Amino acid sequence: MGITVRSLQRWERQGFEDKRKGASKLVPRKLTSNEREKILTICCSEQYQDLTPYEIVPILAENGKYVASESTFYRVLKQEGLVASKKPRRTRKDGRPDELKATAVNQLWSWDISYLKTNVRGIYFYLYLFMDIFSRAITGWEINESENGAAAADLFSRLCIEQKSQGVTLHSDNGSPMRSSHMLATLQKLGVVASFSRPSVSNDNPYSESLFKTLKYTAGYPQSFQTIEEARVWMSRFVHWYNNEHRHSRIKYVTPMQRHKGLDVSILFRRDTVFAQARQNNPSRWSSHERSWERPEEVILKRANHQKINEKLTA
Repeated sequence: MGITVRSLQRWERQGFEDKRKGASKLVPRKLTSNEREKILTICCSEQYQDLTPYEIVPILAENGKYVASESTFYRVLKQEGLVASKKPRRTRKDGRPDELKATAVNQLWSWDISYLKTNVRGIYFYLYLFMDIFSRAITGWEINESENGAAAADLFSRLCIEQKSQGVTLHSDNGSPMRSSHMLATLQKLGVVASFSRPSVSNDNPYSESLFKTLKYTAGYPQSFQTIEEARVWMSRFVHWYNNEHRHSRIKYVTPMQRHKGLDVSILFRRDTVFAQARQNNPSRWSSHERSWERPEEVILKRANHQKINEKLTA
């Protein structure tokens, strides 16, 4: 038969299980056909078809359901050819600036201005966007036909009254509207601490840049707007979706407004309870590292030398 004595002795000692690569094996933790079908049904349903497994699993946990982990969702979807590949991301280089920290809402805001294309080449509308870094919520926005510091100063003054924010730190890049006399005078009048990015370093204002990418890469974003009224209507719908429906990955897949209002505390507690019960029901499917639903209690912003900028602003 061509079998060596050593092989026969090993089989007698370890058993006759086929350990060759590709051989069929009995895996106790393997998903059943019904469980696989349930995962596919959930992912392809109208409610979840536009969400990732990292969004689906937390939402199911909020409703008291646990089907499988995110990695299991991805594995099943990949086997069915339902996962698209992504381009590799560039790694961040060293040379980090100082830090600003937020532990609650209305402590640290970020703002920027983005171009919105029109149907006429070379003509743009300008989106002024303010956000709370701790909750990632959009606190205010405005679309104008020009880019100037006076409009930004007026918008920020109204937002401070509406949000009842006092002592907030406002971070931005080094654009001319951000450094304009109108804006700096308004900040000084309101007692707002100003923070600016280093020149030509967009990574120093990552939260606003990330928000603009979410805005312009979201499904349904028009490549251009015919009128400014059309742009304002679309932006109003986007802000409602982003604040109240979008599950943000950096705040444990709750919506920005849920975190802004403090509702995420009870939501994360319910998810943790569901996951603990699921692990107790089927411990063999869980590794030693359990998914953490602990609430992020602080958010850190890297930025340029804060003290020197405030000395210049005061002078």
